[in-house]
Amino acid sequence: MNVLDKWSRWLGDDPHPASHMEKLLSALGAFLGILGVLVISHGILGPQGTALIVTSMGASAVLLFAAPHSPFSQPWPVLGGHMISSAIGITCALLIHDTLVAAAVAVALAIAAMYYLRCLHPPGGAAALAVVMGGEVVHSLGYAYLVTPLLLNVLALLTVAMIFNAPFPHRRYPFWLARLGQAADTSEPEKSSLIAYDDLVYALSRIDSFIDVTEEDLLRIYQLASSHAHTSSTPVAAAGGQVRSTNPTTR
Repeated sequence: MNVLDKWSRWLGDDPHPASHMEKLLSALGAFLGILGVLVISHGILGPQGTALIVTSMGASAVLLFAAPHSPFSQPWPVLGGHMISSAIGITCALLIHDTLVAAAVAVALAIAAMYYLRCLHPPGGAAALAVVMGGEVVHSLGYAYLVTPLLLNVLALLTVAMIFNAPFPHRRYPFWLARLGQAADTSEPEKSSLIAYDDLVYALSRIDSFIDVTEEDLLRIYQLASSHAHTSSTPVAAAGGQVRSTNPTTR
């Protein structure tokens, strides 16, 4: 076994088997989005404040351009996640004098708020943390920070994501734009399947954690699996194929 094979076995299968073109598009889109964010932030916060604040925007760029159809990436989670989490961060910074405690409380409250307001966006936790740890440059802005530069940053990132992804039907953003013109198969799953669709939905509902899959995705997955079960009696592995599995909480 050569060194490459050993590394391959150690790292496991690629959970994101996208084409080279897809990966390059994701990188180029992120470059354009973050460039706009940096220009806006640098003019308001200067180099030191910008360096800390835009880290959460970098995380958002990964979602918007590498996984544009993820529930985490949709406009409301992006906008609400950043705005609400940052507002919580500012409040904690003003009311709690111990910076370490304020930062921890801000992240905890941001997660809870995003859950209940249905705008769960992982970079929101970084946004709340960055506001508390941003120092006097950020704290002096108070709640005005939510408009400039934060709102401008988020709108810039969302605008670039919509425009950049628009020419590619499979990448169009938000998710509902990608579905325009597609004949979605919304027929009921076959009742003769080994596992009923309702059973699959029930099983997922019993997992007490966020699962990054929409109802349309779930139905499509079930239909493809049912179709394969009825048309093929040979397991994928036995036919020389490769079965990929990833953490159900991530896309």
